[in-house]
Amino acid sequence: MNTNFLHDSAPERLDTALAKHLGVSRARAQRAIKNGRVFVNGVIIKAHTKLATGAEITVSPEIIRKADKQEAPALEVIFENKDILVVNKPAGLLVHPTLASQEPTLMDAIINYDKKIKGVGGDIHRSGIVHRLDREASGVLIVARNEKAHRHLKEQFKQRLTEKHYVVLVLGKVAEQHGTINFPIARSSTRARMAARPLSQEGKDAITHYEVVKHFTTSTLLDVRIVTGRTHQIRAHLFALGHPVAGDKLYVRKGIKPVKTTRLFLHAKALTVTLPNEERQTFNAPLPAELEDVLLALKPSL
Repeated sequence: MNTNFLHDSAPERLDTALAKHLGVSRARAQRAIKNGRVFVNGVIIKAHTKLATGAEITVSPEIIRKADKQEAPALEVIFENKDILVVNKPAGLLVHPTLASQEPTLMDAIINYDKKIKGVGGDIHRSGIVHRLDREASGVLIVARNEKAHRHLKEQFKQRLTEKHYVVLVLGKVAEQHGTINFPIARSSTRARMAARPLSQEGKDAITHYEVVKHFTTSTLLDVRIVTGRTHQIRAHLFALGHPVAGDKLYVRKGIKPVKTTRLFLHAKALTVTLPNEERQTFNAPLPAELEDVLLALKPSL
C-alpha cells in the first residue's frame, strides 16, 4: 500500500517537503524522487519543483519498509482509554518508519499492542502518531486510537495548547537561572542537522524556555519547556546558546568538556494535554535509570 499525504504548508520544493514529512535527509528524498517512487497528484515531477498547498504526495511501498511485527520492541504503557494511548518511549528507537531505516519502530510496537490503531490519521506509516521525539530521546508520547482523537490531538499541538517539559543535561555552566531562546530554526545546508538562526534570518519560529535545576562542575541540569515542536529544537537551541546537550553526537562544540553518558541526555518527563473528553491531564515518565546514574556520578558545583 502506498503512503499518501497532503502538502499543507507554504509553497516549497518537493524534496524539502518529502524530507520533512518522512524525517529523512533531503539527499535521501531526492534519490527516491529520481528513482520514480514519488508522485505528486498522480504524476512524477522534479525534486526542485515547488508544491502548491493541497498537493497530494504519494510514496510507493518500495520506499517505506514494512517492519516484521515479531521484531517490534516491548511497549511501556503509561495510560490508556478508548481514545488515547500514552507510552514511555525508550531512547534509541525511531517513532515511525523513515526512508533511511529498515528497523522496527515505536509505531510497530503500538500496532502490535492495538491493531485497531493501524491507519488512524490516514497514513499507514504514521498510524496514530500526532507528535514525535528524537530517536535518541526518551519519554512521554501520546497516540490517538481513533480518527476523532487524532484530529483533536493534532489540533492541540498545532495551536500550541499542549505543555511539554523535558529533563536536559547540558555541557558547561549556564549563567542565567532561566531564559528563553527564540532563534528561528531551519535545516542546515552542510550537515544532517537543524540550525538555529538569528531573528533576522529565514527559518521556522521556535520558542524554548529553560530553567536551571542544578549546577555541576562541568555541566548544568535544566528543566526545558518548548512552545513549538520543531525538529531537534531543544538540541539546536541549546547548541546555539553555547551549551550542547550531553551525549549529543550531532550538535558538538569543540573545547567543551564532555560528560560520560551512553546516550543523549534528553528526556520528555511530562506532557499536559486536553483529552477528547475535554479533561486536562498531565502524563509523566520517570527519568531512566541510565540517566539517573549519570547524575549520581557528577560533582555538584560549589
